[in-house]
Parts: sequence; C-alpha cells; structure tokens
Amino acid sequence: MAKHVCNHTIHDHQCHFGWSRDNPPVARIAPGETVEFHPVDSSGGQLTAGSTLADLKALDFGKVNPVAGPIFIEGAEPGDAIKVTLLDFAPSGWGWTANIPGFGLLADQFKDPALHIWKYDAATMAPAMFGPGGRVPLKPFCGTIGLAPAEAGLHSVVPPRRMGGNMDIRDMAVGTELYLPVEVAGGLFSVGDTHACQGDGEVCGTAIESPCSLQAKFELVKGANLAFPRFTTPGPVSRHLDVKGYEVTTGIGPDLMEGARAAVSGMIELLSKRYNMNAVDAYMLCSVCGDLRISEIVDMPNWVVSFYFPRVVFD
Repeated sequence: MAKHVCNHTIHDHQCHFGWSRDNPPVARIAPGETVEFHPVDSSGGQLTAGSTLADLKALDFGKVNPVAGPIFIEGAEPGDAIKVTLLDFAPSGWGWTANIPGFGLLADQFKDPALHIWKYDAATMAPAMFGPGGRVPLKPFCGTIGLAPAEAGLHSVVPPRRMGGNMDIRDMAVGTELYLPVEVAGGLFSVGDTHACQGDGEVCGTAIESPCSLQAKFELVKGANLAFPRFTTPGPVSRHLDVKGYEVTTGIGPDLMEGARAAVSGMIELLSKRYNMNAVDAYMLCSVCGDLRISEIVDMPNWVVSFYFPRVVFD
C-alpha cells in the first residue's frame, strides 16, 4: 500500500472486541487527516492460510470480530456526522470462507462445519479459484465500520447499529464516502472484518474473510442529524460481476425472510445439480458472490425476493 501517505497508523494489536463509549482511543485525529489501519481478520487471527477444518472447530468465539481502533475525531459531538472516505485497500492474498454451525440464513439446513481456504494474487486481483468449481471476481471492502453507541456498557460487534458497525455492505470499497451518525464525543471510530469479496446478504454468514490493510480520510459534518448511516459510491457497484449476466431464483410469499431462504435454497439446488457440487459448497459460493434483492414489496400480501448469481463465475 503506497498510494497515500497517512497522518496516522493503527496496528493490528490496537483493536477491541466490543463497542463501548468507554473504550479508550488509540489515537486522536483532526478532521481532514488520514489513517492507515491494519486490522486482524474476523477470526481474530485464529485461522490462517494453512488452516484446516479442525482449526475451524476449535475457534474461540470470544476472540472473533476484532475491530481496529477506536479513533477520537476532534470536535465531533452527538448530532454530527463523521464522513469517512475509503482511499485504498491492500489485500493479503489469502482468505477463508466457512459454514459455522448455528450461523447463517440456512443454519437449520447446514448443521455441519465446512471451511474453504482461498489463495489469490494480491497484485493483480485476478478472480480467485474456488476449489469445488468456479472463479470469483474480487472486490475488497470492510464489513465492520462504525462509531461507538451512547448506550452504556459493552456491546457485541456482530449486530449492526444506527452508528454503523457490522453492516457487511460490500460497497464499502475504494472511493466510497460513508457518513456515520455521532452518538458520543469524538465519535470513537473503529473498522475491521475486511473481505476480498462478498455477495449482498452474506448468506452463509461469511464472505472471503481476508486480512486487508486500508486507508481512510476523516471529515466532520456538524449538525448532520442522521438517523442512520448513508454513503455515496464512486461508480457502478457490481461491474466486476455483470459481464456475463446472472442466473436468478426467487422466493414469493408474505414473509421476506422466508422468501430470502427460498430464493437462496433454489440457487443452491440449481448450482448443485448443474455443476455436481456439494450443497454446502454451493451455499458458501452463494455467500461470497451472489446477491439477495427485494424485487417487489407492494403487491400485498406477497412479496418477491430474488437471488442473483453471476454467470461469470463459471463461464
């Protein structure tokens, strides 16, 4: 990573495992300054490029989802917003995807652990080979990015909140400008859970979980009074996937969650039959590159959820 010379650097040991207004800042910065972060992957460094299924089974869930920070932004007060511009990512060249029992959209169907280790070219970012079949286009981003909540106590990193957090929006990539609502003095910004790519929905619960360094610029917007985060992308968001079109399955009914489950289940069945792939491998592949979409939400009493799988993965 050499595109930007940053004012500050946050190293991998400068991290925490829960949101709190009482976490001491590891740095204080002025609006307009830039920071380079070196977060640990979402396993907290417990999984490596040489890991096996045994390592996944031995995961200590008290040490997962660390985030680098927090950063105190001078002058930030409740009611303001922090504008975060993501300047650059430096991927590591490896990552992991797992089915973790009890986690994911179809946890009731996939009860056994599974692990895939990815290797990719961090310089060219060419599509990464998926062992059971296919090549997945890459788009590095940060899954967890947010500020501390005003509510007292220590809060899990896993669920997202109104001040951001584990939103897992795959468009938190280079060039995106993110606005986060401030709830506490200084904002107390943290970031982590970096990925090499992910589909919208992250349906099995993991993406290509990949250590990546990143650089960001911080600005202060006084009196923004945002209800929730918002962001601006620098251009098209799925250009890396669009070139060959999509296979699409749907789920239709009165419950959006059940519609999502049906749409993903339909795609798993399609991929398994067409490419002679184990269902759990198809599930993980859907998680790293397929997109859940609400296609219709007005024709009561039934709504339509679609799952888009990019054909470029197998073409």
